[in-house]
Amino acid sequence: MVETGYINIMEINQYKRTHQYGWAFLHFAVLSLLCKRGSCQVRYSIQEELPLGTVVGNVVKDVGLDKSGLADRNLRIVTGTKQDLFLVNQRDGALFVNQRIDREDLCGKTAQCLINLKAVIENPLEIHYVTVEIVDVNDNVPIFPDKDYRLEISESVMSGARFQLEGAHDSDVGLNGLLIYKLSNNDKFQLEIEELSKDSKIPFLVLQKSLDREQVPQYNLLLTALDSGNPQKSGILNITVVILDINDNAPICDQQKYTVIVPENIPPGTFLLRVNASDKDEGTNSMVEYAFRNKFRNIDSELFEINRKTGEIKVRGNIDYEKNHIFELNIQVSDAGSVPLSTHCNVFVKVEDVNDNRPEIDITSLSSRIPENTSVGTMVGLIGVTDLDSGVNGQIVCTLPEGLPFDLKHSTENNFYSLVTTSSLDRESIPQYEITITARDLGTPSLSSIKTVRVELSDVNDNGPVFSHSPYTFYIMENNEPGASIFKISASDADESENALISYSFGNIIPSQSVTSFLNINSDSGDIYALKSFDFETMKTFQFQVAAKDSGTPSLSSNVTVNVFILDQNDNPPVILSPVSTNGSTEGVVELSRNANAGHLVTKVRAYDPDIGYNGWLSFSLQQVTDPGLLGLERYTGEIRTLRSFTESDVVLHKLVILVKDNGNISLSATATVVINAVETKEAFASSDIKRSVKKEEENNITLYLMISLGSVSALFVFSMIGLIVMQCSKPPDYSSKYSRDSNCIDTSGNGTLCHSIQYRSGEKRYMLVGPRMSIGSTIVPGSNGNTLVVHEHSKRISGENLSLHRLHHKDMI
Repeated sequence: MVETGYINIMEINQYKRTHQYGWAFLHFAVLSLLCKRGSCQVRYSIQEELPLGTVVGNVVKDVGLDKSGLADRNLRIVTGTKQDLFLVNQRDGALFVNQRIDREDLCGKTAQCLINLKAVIENPLEIHYVTVEIVDVNDNVPIFPDKDYRLEISESVMSGARFQLEGAHDSDVGLNGLLIYKLSNNDKFQLEIEELSKDSKIPFLVLQKSLDREQVPQYNLLLTALDSGNPQKSGILNITVVILDINDNAPICDQQKYTVIVPENIPPGTFLLRVNASDKDEGTNSMVEYAFRNKFRNIDSELFEINRKTGEIKVRGNIDYEKNHIFELNIQVSDAGSVPLSTHCNVFVKVEDVNDNRPEIDITSLSSRIPENTSVGTMVGLIGVTDLDSGVNGQIVCTLPEGLPFDLKHSTENNFYSLVTTSSLDRESIPQYEITITARDLGTPSLSSIKTVRVELSDVNDNGPVFSHSPYTFYIMENNEPGASIFKISASDADESENALISYSFGNIIPSQSVTSFLNINSDSGDIYALKSFDFETMKTFQFQVAAKDSGTPSLSSNVTVNVFILDQNDNPPVILSPVSTNGSTEGVVELSRNANAGHLVTKVRAYDPDIGYNGWLSFSLQQVTDPGLLGLERYTGEIRTLRSFTESDVVLHKLVILVKDNGNISLSATATVVINAVETKEAFASSDIKRSVKKEEENNITLYLMISLGSVSALFVFSMIGLIVMQCSKPPDYSSKYSRDSNCIDTSGNGTLCHSIQYRSGEKRYMLVGPRMSIGSTIVPGSNGNTLVVHEHSKRISGENLSLHRLHHKDMI
């Protein structure tokens, strides 16, 4: 429930200059807030003439809105006039001065000056009423019509005579416009004030003592007008009182009423007529002068000027027939006597119209949006035209450009036209029309004006959804996060509104091949979500269809095929195949003759990685070794070889910890331990014989003959193994079968290391990325393409002979 109440806040704020609001100013502001059911009335009170950018108040804060989403709610100020006196900062809701504010221009002498604004905010739509009261400051000084005033008084004037003076004018209101008059000290005149109204005071000079021109021919007085503002401002009128001799004949005009007819827009300086007057007096008392009466208050006199000596009247400003058809000029004729006498006559200036105004087009009513199946002859809008000129100059004809399916029909009422359709419309061909209306009058020369209106066509559902791609192909990394969006299907519809609102679903669902068990689709956005994590090793690709259907009546739909390929990630660590002891641990013991030469193959570590490409490309390194100078490990084959011959100082047992890791971005690894026992050839034979005989004695109580036989067999086995090792060491390495063609192949080089390959196409060639086979001491140069094989299309087939050799070697390894 929104509480109803008033909050009065009085603040004195001093702002620093920022890029939004300008220089800092100290000002006084009063805020009044009234809220009812979500709509607030805020009232601020500021002084006029504040600098541009001065903050009046924070509308968002004062009405209690949340600033967090303000940037998306399109906060704006609606004034209802063409003047944007205030604007609002859409980021923080600060209302600030945008144009110069002059209270006198806005409200004149009105006691209270209020500017009514509307603060409109969207999403949801809210309208808050803001009233800004413009407080008057004393920025205008009292002004007299003329700085100098000449008053001629006959010396025969009696004491007590009153002489009206021109009062001062102050544009401010209240105390700032309340005038007080003061007269300089003198012994002949006294100041009296007559109040015609609250805001109008007329000063009078009252003669206190009789005048003597021979003693004092002239008096210079100062009339000061002061307002009641703070600080107080004043204006001064210099009054010159001239004492004259008696003049008893006033001038007489030849005509009391003069009339002249002129066309409007006549150039300034054009002669109109001459006013003639005469005086029966003689000498200076018979010389006459001409002037406009009430010059300060008569606006019409600003358009004309009169020669004070000759009485010739000429055009001074722009005469507009549409503003005024006739002007009345009041002419005052005064003689030049010591005490001037005057008379009055009137001049009437009648203005004739010329074709100087263009026609004005007013859109009385307009259907800015019509359905594309609108029937021919339907009225779309009503247009009114006016011309300020009269007669033929004000008669108007309206036309449209050719080639538009619209026409203007003249209404029975004058100066009104109906905009109607003349042919069928198609929104998909032309969604909207910019219609230019030309209005031309029948004057000479003819004047015209144009106005453009926009007519938009609303849609009917005649277009089905169209996918941005057909078919779609997506590549997804395995081990994706279940429930996350993996890709998006997008379709567009040439229609609009409900007809273009598309919903997505899986199409042509076959229960045995349905993807709904592991995929979900957002019917509104087309986002595809994975319900499970994909595994490249179990699923490499799948295909499904998506249907897009609009919301029109009847609805239209279309289908698209989606191909999805799962990409491999390095999610499998290497698997050690050998050595593997009987209890399953990756540790093996190898006996080595101390007579072995440098380069002798001691044993080989074999490993496998289920991943492909670089993720399955394995490398071997020694993590721990007893004597680094004696035994070495080939990086890519896993072969352990002697680096030199044994010496007497070398220890018997050598422990090697081998690290096997792949080449993925985040490398995975495994370790294997190899213990090498270096023995003499005879010692190896004796040791083997003793062990077997002891074991036989424990198990069975056999004869000495059987023991000797078993010892002989063991010795023959040792000699056979030594012979095989020597033959293996003397055999040159074979690199011809270094790379395997199968994606999960077994090395056919005799080294026994497993590898993988990635095959892809580029033009007429097929590429295969494999792991290298290198000899001892070889290196891989980063960034090189030495591990990429190019396989031409004509050499794709694998011969049966090589395939048989591959299978035989595989079987031999197992």
